[in-house]
This record gives sequence, C-alpha cells and structure tokens, in this order.
Amino acid sequence: MNKTHFLLGILLSGVNIFLILTIAPQNQLQADFGNIFYIHVPVAWTAFIGYLFVMVFSILFLWKKEQIWDHYALASAEAGTLFMFLVLLTGPIWAKPAWGHFWVWEPRLTTSLILFLIFLGYFMLREFGGNPEQVSRYAAVLGIIAFIDVPIIFLSVKLWLPELQSHPQVGQYFINAGIMPSLMINYSLLSLLVIISFMIRFRVHILKRLEERNII
Repeated sequence: MNKTHFLLGILLSGVNIFLILTIAPQNQLQADFGNIFYIHVPVAWTAFIGYLFVMVFSILFLWKKEQIWDHYALASAEAGTLFMFLVLLTGPIWAKPAWGHFWVWEPRLTTSLILFLIFLGYFMLREFGGNPEQVSRYAAVLGIIAFIDVPIIFLSVKLWLPELQSHPQVGQYFINAGIMPSLMINYSLLSLLVIISFMIRFRVHILKRLEERNII
C-alpha cells in the first residue's frame, strides 16, 4: 500500500510540474521563473490544512482520551511539516530574483520559519519527552497552541506596517484572468499529496504501536 501511495505521489508531482511549465499562465513580472508561485502558494495552504488537522485531532485526543486521535495528530503534523519545509524551500528560490537575496527577515517569512521550528520542537518532544502518555498530552497542547501562528502568517502582510513588508500579495504577480483554473488544479493535486503523506505516516504509527504491544 505504501509503495502504491509513493508512486501515486511521484505521478502527481510530475503532472503538477508539467502543468506549471506548459499550461499555467505566465507570471506577469518574472515570466516562467516566477511561476514557482503556482507551487509555493498551494503548498503553503496545504501545510496550513495539515496543521489545522493537528489542532482538531489534538483537541479530540484531550477530550476523548483515545490514542487513535493522537496518532492522527502526529501523522498530520508530519505531513504538514513536510509541506512547510517545501514552503521554506520554494520561497527563497523565488526571493533571490525578486529581492536579490534568498532570505529577508520580513514578517511572513519569519512567522513561517517560527511555525516550522515549533513543530521541530513538537517532534523532539515526541521523541525525547519521556513518559508516552504524558508526552502525548503535552504534544496535544503544543499542537493546539502552534496553530495560532497560522492566521498570523496569513494576515502578516496586513498586521505589520507596509515599510516592514517585502512579501507580495498574490494578486500583484498574477494578473492574468486564467490563473484560477491552474491554481485550483495545483491545490487539488497537492491536497491529494498531503492526504497520501498522512495515510502513509498514520499506517506507520499504527504498525509501530502494534509491534510495541507484540500483536504482530
């Protein structure tokens, strides 16, 4: 099953890149190179969805005290963080020609990096926190609190003064009316990828728990 999911993920990624290079409307200011936003923006939204599920599943775990919700939360955190890593990777690729630097400490980039680092801490807590039951509770609380950063990232271009901003609004770079079909296709493909990632990691955690119980 994992092999099938992996191959499907590779296929979807190839289709995604093909659409960006051949079909998607050109970026108005940076031509083909700027079309990385067709990946960057949907990847960011997909990461946010992953973190939303971390919060939801963490709340359910604290409420119902059922371990299955903790597994769901961990799998969602892993999928979300994978896509947040892609956000931090694709952002600087665009930033170099746009700003002349791979990284600028402006609000949206900085708050995105903070979220990524919070979840690195989340995984360290999971790995080295000690008592598994206590760690699950602490991780659930951290997963809920961490989600506060998601709307801050989204609204950062409005929350900070204009002179502190470097990050553009999407509309500044995609004026072509044909952008929406291409973006929606990319949103759909990347949503499937995050679901596949979630399913693979959830299955891994369930199998690991069964092994620990000597059931398999």
